[in-house]
Amino acid sequence: MSETIGFIGLGLMGAGFCKRLIATGRSVVGYDLDPARRAEAEALGVALAASPAEVAERANPVCIAVTTTKAVQAVISGEGGILSAKPKPGAIVIDFSTTEIGVTKALAAALTEAGIAFIDAPVSGGPPAAEAGKLAIMAGGAPEAIAAVRPLAESLGLFTHMGAVGAGQATKLVNQALCLTNYVVVAESLRLAEAYGVDADKIPAALAPGLGNSAVLQAMMPRMVARDFAPKGYARQVLKDLEMLMEAGREQHLAMPMVAQALMLYRMLVAQGDSELDAIAVLKLLPEVEQAPH
Repeated sequence: MSETIGFIGLGLMGAGFCKRLIATGRSVVGYDLDPARRAEAEALGVALAASPAEVAERANPVCIAVTTTKAVQAVISGEGGILSAKPKPGAIVIDFSTTEIGVTKALAAALTEAGIAFIDAPVSGGPPAAEAGKLAIMAGGAPEAIAAVRPLAESLGLFTHMGAVGAGQATKLVNQALCLTNYVVVAESLRLAEAYGVDADKIPAALAPGLGNSAVLQAMMPRMVARDFAPKGYARQVLKDLEMLMEAGREQHLAMPMVAQALMLYRMLVAQGDSELDAIAVLKLLPEVEQAPH
């Protein structure tokens, strides 16, 4: 693989990825629709391209980290998309986005027909983990493509080949069912602690050895206590993932009542105008409570 990596999508996650790639000695050619994101990436040392097609012509593999399924479609098959480029020998596209499984498979088929391998590799951990190389990366794709990108992927985090194209996205749905419902549970738990006058700052450390511990508890409760809703990821993205998760469950006739409750709350959070806050702002939907008398 070339040590010049293409990256499309230079937002919060994309910037984290690019910082890691540059820190590990790789050159990055990038593109984003947003001029502000492009300028921020250029300041990090990313060489800018004018389109996804140009990224594909200058780098291999090409990585994608955008926020919606439609955005992935535009990057690959839209005007100036990857499919309009002349592929390099051994060209591979790695999609780190969280997208619909059916669309993922259709895009993979179109790329394969054009001589470009495709790996769906959604991630968990957020921008700090991307920058630190500590993401959970769940991948779907052909074994030969997986083998080709493994050294790169393992510099970004724990890279697990889950199966054929689409298996990465299916695994990410499992992750989101576990993670996003836990956001709501942690928020409820914080309100309970505050109602009884417990020092909530101590809870993550106090519960760390117990079965109530989780990565979400450790990462999110301190920020909830501080009411730090500055986005490390956006509430609108969580809503998008929960909608996708419910649809995937519906297709398999699955009962997912906890996911349904979380979905309702995030619909409310976004409807009240908080789409650009961090997902932990779900705490705002749970009323402040009076402390119990001592």
